[in-house]
Amino acid sequence: MLRDNPDASPVRIYGTNVERGAAALAACDVAEVEPHRVNNHTYAEFALDFCRRHGIDVLIPPRRLDALAGRADDFAAVGTRLMSSSPAAIDVLTSKSRTYEAARAIGVPVPDWRVVGDADGLRAAVDELAGAGETVCIKPAGEYSALGFRILDERPLSMRDLLQPARPLVSVSAVADALKRAADEREKVPKFIVMPYLDGPEVSVDCLSAPGGRLLAGIARAKQGRYRVLLDNPAYTEIAERLVSHFELAYLSNVQLRHRNGQPMLLEANPRPSAGIFQTAFAGVNLPWAAVRLLLSGDPGPLAEPRLGGRVAVTETATEVPAAALAVAGG
Repeated sequence: MLRDNPDASPVRIYGTNVERGAAALAACDVAEVEPHRVNNHTYAEFALDFCRRHGIDVLIPPRRLDALAGRADDFAAVGTRLMSSSPAAIDVLTSKSRTYEAARAIGVPVPDWRVVGDADGLRAAVDELAGAGETVCIKPAGEYSALGFRILDERPLSMRDLLQPARPLVSVSAVADALKRAADEREKVPKFIVMPYLDGPEVSVDCLSAPGGRLLAGIARAKQGRYRVLLDNPAYTEIAERLVSHFELAYLSNVQLRHRNGQPMLLEANPRPSAGIFQTAFAGVNLPWAAVRLLLSGDPGPLAEPRLGGRVAVTETATEVPAAALAVAGG
């Protein structure tokens, strides 16, 4: 979407990843491996050096926002504009429990939740939430919680379960044992959120907003198997607009929703572009390019009225990647 921009501006893409063979790097003109599992200062210094060496005009970070957001002036000093919301907003939104607290305070529907960090806390939370007949799930309370998402289910597997697509099921006792074992071995245990498993479909709202939180465009899309439906339903974009305004989010952000008794509820809000933002191109808008223009000039350019109501099929293809495309500087 950046290369195929409406201004026909030439764009050169530089990218980094912790994995040398990451497929995304093959799409970059220049790629490097970035440091893995380092503290915020070390990561920010790497990013500054990368931008300085390559003369980067715009940095669009998809992760480690907490390491970069407070360094906008440092990036500006090397000629790079950092696409980021405020450090204060990022600090809240990288904690799911604090996000829910803030959202509930402004009237955004959120599920009931408990924060746990040990086996006893887990069992107490499950007993409380599942007592009303809820299916309960658990996920890390920090960023990228989908990586640790599990549905808690004590029931034995049935033949129907085995013949259906696999689900991320785990027993309460297995999770409790893992938490206890980590504590016994003095392993660092992050905080987890225990909450009801919300009904589908999952709705993702990709947002473009001006600094200060004024929503310029919001495209809602729902997952339906291999399809994504571009939704023409203001209920979803109204929730996203309320959150974007409250947190004063800038440029690209994403709000995810699921449902309870038919009512949309906040799943998470992210001060970064979603991995699926490319799907919004089928609505006839180019949110990433509008965000770049907004960052550089204060003007997103003309924004077409989005085409909503259509379906997009998500398919997978196998593509041979030449070894040269995976070569990274210094490797």
